[in-house]
Amino acid sequence: MLIQPHAAMRVEKRILGNEGAVLLVIDHLVADPERLVRRAVSRAFDRKGRYFPGQRAPAPAMYQPFLESVLDPLLQEHFGIPRGRFRFSMCHYSLVATPPEALSFLQRVPHIDSSDRDGLATVHYLFRGDWGGTAFYRHRGTGFESIDPSRRETYFRRLEAEGQGGNAPPPGYINGDTALFEQTARADAAFNRMLVYRRNSLHSACIDNDRVPPPDPLAGRLSINTFIDVAQEPAQGLPPATGPGKRGAPET
Repeated sequence: MLIQPHAAMRVEKRILGNEGAVLLVIDHLVADPERLVRRAVSRAFDRKGRYFPGQRAPAPAMYQPFLESVLDPLLQEHFGIPRGRFRFSMCHYSLVATPPEALSFLQRVPHIDSSDRDGLATVHYLFRGDWGGTAFYRHRGTGFESIDPSRRETYFRRLEAEGQGGNAPPPGYINGDTALFEQTARADAAFNRMLVYRRNSLHSACIDNDRVPPPDPLAGRLSINTFIDVAQEPAQGLPPATGPGKRGAPET
């Protein structure tokens, strides 16, 4: 399956909250997104993660090489990752579909995918229904908008205590300000739009608790999600970094 970039691809950079984390919004990513949707219909969505509130299936094999070619210059410019120095540690279709009353405590609050300062995540929206985008949050008790190794113990100890107090979140998805979290930014979903952000940013899908998406690739909240890690060696098929593009501090 050959995947080509859209001729009208557009990249927008946004800055999140007080900590200034970078969010890339890439519109018109793939030339033929409907083909990715059709491929999802043929997949078995039988993978369930411990924290993900839904079902997953493997993404097409050619998706990663395509994304490498698109992101290679962007990650250097906006996140300080030298060209050819990243790899995908996860790449799959996702369908959010868990009923609100079945969510665990950690599924009812914003989450991080990793405390790694350099790790990135992408979400590629492949649905047209009004199933919500992605929002970013600040934890009121600590003021943290991201969780790195130096903050991890402090944050999760505080969150554990709050989960047993009077402000504990009721059953349901978070979708705006609460007693424990303040929403700092929101990126709406659009068909064939991709978001790229740091995995340690507190974030959550914007799900309407009165209208949870069905577990159906054609009618539900279909996306392709990836995790990106910094590699010690050049990624296969990509040139090594040269000249002034050596690794520096991530842009904030």
